[in-house]
Amino acid sequence: MARRRKQLHLQRTGDNRRVRNPSLREALREADRRARQRANQRSWRRRGLTSVQSAIADSHYSQAQLGWFTRSVRILAGLALLPLCFITTISILNPHLHAGSEAGSGISFWLQFWRSSAFLYFSIGFILYAGWFFTRLLQPLFLYLYVLGHELTHVVFVYLCLGRVSGFRVSLDGGHIVTNKSNILIALSPYFVPFWAVVIFLLIALTGLLISIPHQEKILFFMIGVTWSFHLLWTLWIIPRDQPDLKENGTFFSLSLIYLSNVLLLSALVCLASPELTWRDFVYNWANNFMDVVTSVSTILD
Repeated sequence: MARRRKQLHLQRTGDNRRVRNPSLREALREADRRARQRANQRSWRRRGLTSVQSAIADSHYSQAQLGWFTRSVRILAGLALLPLCFITTISILNPHLHAGSEAGSGISFWLQFWRSSAFLYFSIGFILYAGWFFTRLLQPLFLYLYVLGHELTHVVFVYLCLGRVSGFRVSLDGGHIVTNKSNILIALSPYFVPFWAVVIFLLIALTGLLISIPHQEKILFFMIGVTWSFHLLWTLWIIPRDQPDLKENGTFFSLSLIYLSNVLLLSALVCLASPELTWRDFVYNWANNFMDVVTSVSTILD
């Protein structure tokens, strides 16, 4: 089975600017590490396994380059996703978006949603963590949590794809899972699935079934805001740092798919938070915008 590696570059910008020659001791330690890694990979290949890695420190892994045909197909697929990205974005962010129950009243859905308690508490949580993020306080702790969530997301999607995981490791120096399956969904899922937001949602929902939680809905939206901000900011922070996850699937295609997936998840959250807007309303608005785009393109071509 073809061997694939993924690494998560989480170096600080200042560290990237400092280049120095390694000492003899460091060179020997790196050579020993590489030798043991190659031995492990030979063992995994004999058992039909794949190494899926994330690294925080200065680690260098050789990545198989995509062939010109595969790269061309991925670029075309990325271009094909751009209209969908545009239509989905304007569908959910349209200031004149109307829910089905308000279609004849002329009342904007967003005008009501911005005044709702769900949006208020989500925004408070989002802004509070964003402020904390830029202070860099306890950055190693949050970095560890992000890498842990990154690897656990890989694990979840490996099992959803009917694969198996035979190794798992997370530390401040990096992490990896060993699996017998890898695909685009497994590789890119950590970039659009807010792992800790899902965990918080399940914990609060399950706890609410057992005991009565005062202000449960407000706490839920506040914590979703915190964890979604955590996911979004750390994801934006690592993507420009030369991620092999993106390269091995085609960087342009990967970024297009990640953006579209995140906008769809945001749309799902808005539909969940607002009883006035359902998926049926969103799909209806999306279809109208799609036809408007098609009509506009046809007019330009004619």
